Amino acid sequence: MKYSSQRIAYLFFATSMLLLSLQIIYGFVMAFAHMGYDVLHPAIAFNTARATHTNLLVVWLLSGFMGAAYYIIPEESERELWSPRLAVVQWAALVVVGVTAIIGFHFNWWEGRKFLEIPRPLDYLVVVDVLAFLLNIVMTAWKAPRLSTTSIVLIGGLTSAALLYLPGMITFANQVRDSYFRWWVVHLWVEGVWELIMGSILSYLLIKLTGVDREVIEKWLYIIVGLTFLSGILGTGHHYYWIGTPKYWLAVGGVFSALEPLAFLGMAIYSVAMMRKGGRRHPNKVALAWTVGCGIMSFVGAGFLGFAHTIPGVNKWTHGTLVTAMHGHLAFWGAYAMIVLAVIAYAMPQLTGRTLYKGWMPEWAFWTSNIGMIAMTGAFAVAGVAQVYLERKSGLDFLAVQKELEVHFLGLVLAATLFTVGITLYIIIFIRHGLPQLSAVGAGDARADATDEASN
Repeated sequence: MKYSSQRIAYLFFATSMLLLSLQIIYGFVMAFAHMGYDVLHPAIAFNTARATHTNLLVVWLLSGFMGAAYYIIPEESERELWSPRLAVVQWAALVVVGVTAIIGFHFNWWEGRKFLEIPRPLDYLVVVDVLAFLLNIVMTAWKAPRLSTTSIVLIGGLTSAALLYLPGMITFANQVRDSYFRWWVVHLWVEGVWELIMGSILSYLLIKLTGVDREVIEKWLYIIVGLTFLSGILGTGHHYYWIGTPKYWLAVGGVFSALEPLAFLGMAIYSVAMMRKGGRRHPNKVALAWTVGCGIMSFVGAGFLGFAHTIPGVNKWTHGTLVTAMHGHLAFWGAYAMIVLAVIAYAMPQLTGRTLYKGWMPEWAFWTSNIGMIAMTGAFAVAGVAQVYLERKSGLDFLAVQKELEVHFLGLVLAATLFTVGITLYIIIFIRHGLPQLSAVGAGDARADATDEASN
């Protein structure tokens, strides 16, 4: 690392690892409940486990994004973080709000709005916390001698995510209006501004890991931003098909949802092309694998599988089924989880001075988690197609269909176990790195350059 204040990122990365572990645990709770073994229901009802699982996903990804920003922005701005003390306070506040929300879910303290279950008092605390975060990174960049395209897009994505949280705080007695604005948060985050965050982190990592000229990579970043805004904003319409909105959303949502894979395809081509074009042999090959894998898996999960079931003629049968879970799991994994794991895999050796990216464990962590996630996606796909035909086409009762689907979740649990092995290995490596060291300031790039020269 170049600046001592980049060590703040470790707090957010460690929080992400803890919350990811909890998310996996609650995923297993739901999977066993789907198999008919809902033994924890008196303590953790299925709706509680589901809300906790999905909200943990959002919080650990946001924590990872914040950690990435605290690591990247000082380096891109060529100066120390504006206020490391504010960053620590903001991290503590984020943890307190997250813990309070999760505990509250178990006592039925929530709004009950899908994906936005967090209680209203905590909403205001989230706004204050994010404003403190934005103040810190904006002031860091504001006083910088230069502003790179990477930092501008990253700050723009984070700021837009904060602004788009506000429509989700508006509630309406009318269900259609309430759902209409709720999707401004849910869709425009994950298929809009989060793509800007992902693209900027991807750009930063490719610059560091491939040796390709910054100007070349950042030109690709402009293309990704353009594709994201072209398709992502009006693509929100595919959530409006069946909630009582005007029929023109069928056409608007259908057309622009079909264009959404272009942004992810661009990221996949961009990642692979930069890797092949790069002349630098960075020693941290695992970080590069996570980075390039993010571009490829995001296209498959978010792009291809999203397109496959958001076409109106298909979506009228698949929405709200396990087909949606199929798309959602691989989309979030490929587009956002992998980019967070990529930046952590790159940053931890820089923060601690320990090069633990060699050997079998990092490679096994990468391959077992990815193969496990692909297998989970396949299990959801088989169960989802069966659900569509039994429930939507044949007209069987919902609960009767759930009983028939129990057998499919055995495959899901086995796949999830393989995925968990990979994540466990990743977390073990993270722990073994230890805490950030001041002695690592200025040493990371020197080590990489020395390895670069030796390989040439």
